Amino acid sequence: MNADLRAEIAAEAARWVVESGLEYAAAKSRAARALGVSGGRGSALPSDEEVEAAVTEHLAVFCAESQPAELAELRRVAERWMDRLAPWRPHLSGAAWRGTATRLSALRIDLYCDDPKSAPIELLNRGVAHRVDAVEEGSRDPITVLTIEEPSRALGGPVTVHLFVRDLDALKGALRPDSSGRTWRGDLTALRGRMASTGGTE
Repeated sequence: MNADLRAEIAAEAARWVVESGLEYAAAKSRAARALGVSGGRGSALPSDEEVEAAVTEHLAVFCAESQPAELAELRRVAERWMDRLAPWRPHLSGAAWRGTATRLSALRIDLYCDDPKSAPIELLNRGVAHRVDAVEEGSRDPITVLTIEEPSRALGGPVTVHLFVRDLDALKGALRPDSSGRTWRGDLTALRGRMASTGGTE
């Protein structure tokens, strides 16, 4: 696939991400189909970093006035949940951590647990309504995902919070940076530092 077509797919995927709240993988597949590219997988499609760059550009052009405030509110919601779940070493990942989230974005918080069963039990003990799913991630065993709906007056509706329950051993690899040296996730201290230095909007 040539560079121009990859860029076109990335731009179309970015539109789906921003306007429909799709995750990158689903947005890339939909964008490829829309542009008549069939069977594109792996390196044939734009990388997540290429799509993220296109999302950043799309936001700057179409959402410059609204997106910073939406991102700041999502990070405040994430901060509250990470504080509540501190014993499970929560790390914010996804668009809210990377700075590209909008009101349609779900929050992704990774929990690194000595006992993966303890986090779901804690939610039950606290009476927190949640959904339990199992998500495939490559060749590894399915990951338990706990999904919560958190009301947000600032956003005019609920924020979806996905809690990915992971083994503690996975934490070391999760902190590796991307090709430009930026982190894919951050703990509560890192999130608060980012919010304090940027007002939560970067």
